[in-house]
Amino acid sequence: MKLSDEIINSLSLNLREKIKNIKRESIEEIRLRINKPLIINGKQKDYFYNEKNKTLDTNMDNAYVVTKEDIEQTFQIICKYSIHSFMDDIKKGFITLRGGHRVGIVGKVIVQEGRVENIKHISSLNIRISKEVKGCSDKVMNHIIKNSTEINNTIIISPPQCGKTTLLRDIVRNLSNGSKKFNFKGVKVALIDERNEIAGSYLGVPQMNVGIRTDIIETCPKDIGIIMVLRSMSPNVIVTDEIGTEKDIKALYTALNGGVGLITTVHGDSIDDIRNRKELRNLLDENLFKKVILLSARKGPGTVEKIYDLQEKRWYFAN
Repeated sequence: MKLSDEIINSLSLNLREKIKNIKRESIEEIRLRINKPLIINGKQKDYFYNEKNKTLDTNMDNAYVVTKEDIEQTFQIICKYSIHSFMDDIKKGFITLRGGHRVGIVGKVIVQEGRVENIKHISSLNIRISKEVKGCSDKVMNHIIKNSTEINNTIIISPPQCGKTTLLRDIVRNLSNGSKKFNFKGVKVALIDERNEIAGSYLGVPQMNVGIRTDIIETCPKDIGIIMVLRSMSPNVIVTDEIGTEKDIKALYTALNGGVGLITTVHGDSIDDIRNRKELRNLLDENLFKKVILLSARKGPGTVEKIYDLQEKRWYFAN
């Protein structure tokens, strides 16, 4: 399957011709850096567009170099030629395309009174290809599900680009829709999607399948979003991505005290890694979480290495 029209048509006319025939399955990111080679990242490798052979190559010889015009035209296109209309997203450093794909933006950041007001002179764009892998969470659902209506509070520890968001999205879908396979009834899920990566909402409409009982708060700080849904949406489960601050953890405890189930993720490569980081060590409190899922990319993104039970103090493998 080739790249979607949403991705191809978001690029400058010059770049469209270079990537329109690339197969989607192998691509994770398209990196545009001014006066640097065009880089297509996939399968843990960087590929360069070979101007001579019109193909992707791991060798930099004859690599196409991204121009200022490529960056400017692509940025105008993703903003639909109305930068002002997308200013709130630009301030956050990314814009979500139809289809749930996210474009990261960097350049000269204008800060006033400690707040980002704008990003000018865009120097790099990173188009992250959003992918759904339905069923990828089946290998861990028997550890997450406690009974037909309750879950074991679970935290996923994963290094970057190891498939944690894809796994988390499918967990949300299973919990929200329910699953006959796991004898689980669908429950109300509140998804705090701070960076709009899980649901990939576009103009308020989720582009990814996150289930029929899922309520989404997008581009909101996790600690604020958790309190908001507790007050207004009566969730059975709250799901967040990339917990990273003491305020986030405090909000999780507030949800726990409200009798709500929790699923979240954190960047790291081991339990010891998390426990050795001062701001995160309380995250692995057995009163907060029961199960810990460790991810890697050893056999490709989404490899479940081990599962640890914090209360029983024992390791499980995924199967």
